[in-house]
Amino acid sequence: MCQVSAVRRKLVVFSFRRVVSPTVRRPASVATRLFLWQLLLLTAVVVAGTTVAVVHEQHRTEDEARHTVSDVAQSLALSDGTVAALRDPDPSAVLQPETERIRVATGVDFIVVMTPDRVRYTHTDPSRIGGRFTGTIEPALRGDTFTETYEGSLGPSVRAVSPVYAGDELVGLVSVGLTTARIGSQVTPTVATIVAIAAAGLVVAAAGSLALSRRLRRQTLGLGPDELRRLYEHHDAVLHSMGEGLVVLDENGAVGVVNDEARRLLGIGSGPVTADDVPDSLTRGPHTAPDDRGEVHLVGDRVLVVRRQPLHFDGRDIGTVLTLRDRTELQTVLGELDSVRGFAQALESQAHESANRMHTLITMIELGRYDDAVQFATDDLRLSQGLIDRLTSSVHEPALAALLLGKVGAAATHGVELTVTDGTALDSSAPLTPHELVTVVGNLVDNAVDAAADQPGDGWVEVGVHRDAGALTVSVTDSGAGMSADEFARATERGYSTKPTGHGLGLALVTQVVRRHGGTIRSVREPESRVVVEIPDDRGQA
Repeated sequence: MCQVSAVRRKLVVFSFRRVVSPTVRRPASVATRLFLWQLLLLTAVVVAGTTVAVVHEQHRTEDEARHTVSDVAQSLALSDGTVAALRDPDPSAVLQPETERIRVATGVDFIVVMTPDRVRYTHTDPSRIGGRFTGTIEPALRGDTFTETYEGSLGPSVRAVSPVYAGDELVGLVSVGLTTARIGSQVTPTVATIVAIAAAGLVVAAAGSLALSRRLRRQTLGLGPDELRRLYEHHDAVLHSMGEGLVVLDENGAVGVVNDEARRLLGIGSGPVTADDVPDSLTRGPHTAPDDRGEVHLVGDRVLVVRRQPLHFDGRDIGTVLTLRDRTELQTVLGELDSVRGFAQALESQAHESANRMHTLITMIELGRYDDAVQFATDDLRLSQGLIDRLTSSVHEPALAALLLGKVGAAATHGVELTVTDGTALDSSAPLTPHELVTVVGNLVDNAVDAAADQPGDGWVEVGVHRDAGALTVSVTDSGAGMSADEFARATERGYSTKPTGHGLGLALVTQVVRRHGGTIRSVREPESRVVVEIPDDRGQA
């Protein structure tokens, strides 16, 4: 299992051992606390709203009662029949039945017609006729109609008192009232409706809050605030302390998490990270992982080994985690090791070939074929020494001369003939360092030898290195099939290999050197497969 999986497992185990210990009672989850607070808040809001609505309804009903009793009182006070009845010798006989009829018709609780000194002519209770009216009448004596709440003979009531004039003479008063019990009975159905609606609203709101709480519980895995905080702290600490780069992509390929090491390796500054900040080869490019060692990517001046692992939770694909390891220095060492190994193989091959030639010479001498032995030895020495003399005289960079001599023998072991063009000449490796020159030429030759060896028949590779027109030019031609434009672009952009066991670093490393010096690299397939590298050289033509 990769390091990320191990770290994630340790993080979860460590966190849950602390927050879900069987000996410690777990605190309420975030979802439960949110539900309880929402329920409390909803209840408070509904109760407050219901109270306001009930009080408002009570005030509204009381105001309507004041208007009703005031209107009835004024209507009776302004009626000519009321004035005429007050001048009658027996006003009660005329007013009592009429006021009772009006009382029943208007729904009020009492109508009292009285003299200015409070003596009742009418009353809902006939036994109280002739008694004195209790309550305020002073404003009416001054000619004003007013209302008040007063506890009279029928209990607390809202009443209106209006003066009765015959011309300019005050001849009586009219009081009309509704008991607060009657007003309350009118409010009760409305209050019940308000309470029922409020209760229904509270139930619906609580159900919605419960559904939201369950969804939140699933999303937070039933953890409490302190547990989530500790998990975040551990998660953040692990991300910052990891020695490997870590990039987490969601199910849509968007960048979710990037730790400090990944920012350093990818050259990403602080702040939010978008998909444009991460190379396409990591997020959307072709992904080939020939083994568990991961993919090789070339990012800027770095060679990165990328391991990708899908993330699953509850059977769902929730994204991908990428781990990045810097292999730049390791790749440099491996390149040098490959060169040494190539030289060693070439020496081994030459030693084996020399042994064969030596046995041949000895046998010729034993057979008495002295002239043939001399001729055989002279011809063999002339061929090898000729190549050595030509390279050492035209190529004054020892590393390149040694590399080409070694590659000739190494190519021969693969059944490929490697030749150096007659125009190959170089006074120094500038503008490249000797190591960079070996990287460019060595990787191009290795790729060409592999391509030529894969083709039927006699394979061949031709190498040319020279400086002219202000540029250092390296040209490698082979008898292989070559790569298409797409394959070549992929090989120069990131680790890519046409071989199932290859890592495809050769062209990527060459491209890295070429870009570093502002050069160009191109590939052609006709008439032969050829890769040409040109590096600008300010010194001009050699």
